[in-house]
Amino acid sequence: MNDARNRMSMSPFPFSLAIQFHVEKSIRGPFHSHYLTTMSRQKEVEEEQETEQQDTEQADDGRTQPVVKLRSLANLTAKDCQCLEANGFCTVESIAFAPKKALLALKGIGEAKAERIFLEAQKLVPMGFCTATEFHAKRSEIIQIVTGSKELDKLLQGGIETGSITEMFGEFRSGKTQLCHTLAVTCQLPIDMGGGEGKCLYIDTEGTFRPERLLSIAERYGLNGNDVLDNVAYARAYNTDHQMQLLVQAAAMMVESRFALLIVDSATALYRTDYSGRGELCARQMHLARFLRFLMRLADEFGVAVLITNQVVATVDAMAFAETKKPIGGNIIAHASTTRLSLRKGKGENRICKIYDSPCLPEAEAMFSIGNEGIMDAKEKPEKDNKDRD
Repeated sequence: MNDARNRMSMSPFPFSLAIQFHVEKSIRGPFHSHYLTTMSRQKEVEEEQETEQQDTEQADDGRTQPVVKLRSLANLTAKDCQCLEANGFCTVESIAFAPKKALLALKGIGEAKAERIFLEAQKLVPMGFCTATEFHAKRSEIIQIVTGSKELDKLLQGGIETGSITEMFGEFRSGKTQLCHTLAVTCQLPIDMGGGEGKCLYIDTEGTFRPERLLSIAERYGLNGNDVLDNVAYARAYNTDHQMQLLVQAAAMMVESRFALLIVDSATALYRTDYSGRGELCARQMHLARFLRFLMRLADEFGVAVLITNQVVATVDAMAFAETKKPIGGNIIAHASTTRLSLRKGKGENRICKIYDSPCLPEAEAMFSIGNEGIMDAKEKPEKDNKDRD
């Protein structure tokens, strides 16, 4: 007996731990694994609820509401939210603004679930009537982003307007891309300096984006060049379907960070190559209409300024007194654009901008110049002013 006690006292494994191990082993049974699984699931649910609460609080502070806010209201799963976000429905507003058939077209979203999602989204987003006074107060929140030229800003009554689509069209070397480069920098300026205090999304369809230009323009405004480049999200679009997919990614990025400007240079170039002939004209216009509708939705949801460039086409059978060049895209792009600007070449590096169509700006012209530091005021006065002086 004493020998047995001595052997146990000399053992490296303590007697108390041996008893504890024996007890734990005896209570572990088929219910123990079920208990661990239940605790693990409960922990996941708590983490998901905490994440949902954080997203909801973040939505209350901002203008848009993330789609996760509908999770408990419409009884959605995490997979349902991922499906919505993957198809460009990243906010509650995007669902409320979309037609119901757009939700029914998604795989994994049944008719009953789509109905719940749609109804709950409309409850959270005010879409009814308001007084003109209330709408006027909302319009006061709109920001104008300066272009770099005082004369051009005067023509636009402050600059490029946020919350709407501005279209610039003209032939090559008329200054469209240079205006895009300058605005990609000025949108990052503080609001009191004529900027939007936000980042820029740049979709390039022709391969004309040059970051070196942004560095020289940033130096003009006293901004750090590296910071300016970091605040520009650039993507090259290679076909019209890819161009549409980039807008889905842009919607997700706008939820995560503040963007002041979305540039598409050019919005119509790829449509001229992907669709050819009168046989594909209807398909081209329908695809272009969906693309422009997506741009309008982003402008409404996030309040960003959308700037698109457009090409022109020559009218072969034009009369002598009529315009020989007109923007492509037809009535689809004409109705989608809030403000349309016509650019043409002037003398030397000077360019002329004309208000082609606008709901609030009068038809007028302004001259600006293209320099090493982007868009600037014209170096010479317009010829009309010189003739008046003579």
